[in-house]
Amino acid sequence: MPSTTTTPTPTPTPAAPVANPALSGLYAEVQLFYARQMQHLDAVRAEPFAATFAADGVFDHSPDAPAVRGREAIAAEVRSYNERRFAQDPVQRRHWFNMLDVREQPDGSVHTEFYALVLTTRPGQFQPVVAPACVVRDVLVREDGELRTLERRVTQDHASF
Repeated sequence: MPSTTTTPTPTPTPAAPVANPALSGLYAEVQLFYARQMQHLDAVRAEPFAATFAADGVFDHSPDAPAVRGREAIAAEVRSYNERRFAQDPVQRRHWFNMLDVREQPDGSVHTEFYALVLTTRPGQFQPVVAPACVVRDVLVREDGELRTLERRVTQDHASF
């Protein structure tokens, strides 16, 4: 009669505990903040997008446009940018964020850095255009208990060489 040998099944190693449980909550809060903020931008809801910035927030998003400061100027830049770029070219743009690093600072601000891809879809075209690829660095602060962007600096990969 042949012998049967059983190989022991390795016991899975439990996941390492989260070093700072409070950071998990902040990370989730930042993710939700960005999801809502980008939905405003992608729908070209300029005023609600600008309202996600601090009152004196800075938006520096393109090598072709100067940085703007303040909600009114941010809203105007979002409208103007879309009119300049897409008035004769109907598109749907989607901003995808990934590789998010969240660092709470001693002063209570939150510094983030992440990669962003912008996908542009045109009517009748199945394949979206992926461009640009960017690195985004933000400083987030709280106003009335809500996260707001105090400063956003976007570096497009093709413009950083």
